[in-house]
Amino acid sequence: MYRFLESIKVSDGQAFLLKHHQKRVNDTFACFGKENFIDLESILKSISVPSKGLYKFRISYSLDSMCRTELIPYERSEISRFLLVVNDEINYPFKFEDRKGFEAMKAGANGAEIIIVKDNYITDTSFSNLIFLKDNVWFTPSAFLLNGVQRQELLQSGKITTADISPNNLREYSHFKLINALNDFDDALAYPLSRIPNLPGKNSVEAEIN
Repeated sequence: MYRFLESIKVSDGQAFLLKHHQKRVNDTFACFGKENFIDLESILKSISVPSKGLYKFRISYSLDSMCRTELIPYERSEISRFLLVVNDEINYPFKFEDRKGFEAMKAGANGAEIIIVKDNYITDTSFSNLIFLKDNVWFTPSAFLLNGVQRQELLQSGKITTADISPNNLREYSHFKLINALNDFDDALAYPLSRIPNLPGKNSVEAEIN
């Protein structure tokens, strides 16, 4: 049976973007024609959450409403290198617990984080959505694999807007950030485009996954 995943930011005892996480859980059950008995707020209230520190609250669940939880200390880390990786076959409409497809792509990236290109458009990394800076405006790719909770929140708040971003127009942007439930707009590091060594036009070829 499919298993799904939610990773919720808990900082100093407070859970963030809970309504977006709950909506995604509800939508997942609805898409499979199942009734949802998982209430994230109730689960959080049932455990002991530290009043200080940053944590990832990880909930793995199945369509029979069985779930398991972990509260994991979280530290943000800087990524030294990214690679554009072409995969026109990838499909990730739900936040599945099984990430073998992403792991297979990363295995060929020689330690770099991957930026997935599908149908000639920039989508996501292996674990986050993306935003790119141009003329003091942050844009997120219109093409995405998973419409993450942080992406939804930033679009609704007007902090970012969408754009069609391809490898060929990527040089129009100066910096990029990785955003997800644990990395919001202010906390995410801004990387220069030079962190992507295989940009078109730099005498290098995009990696491709068949």
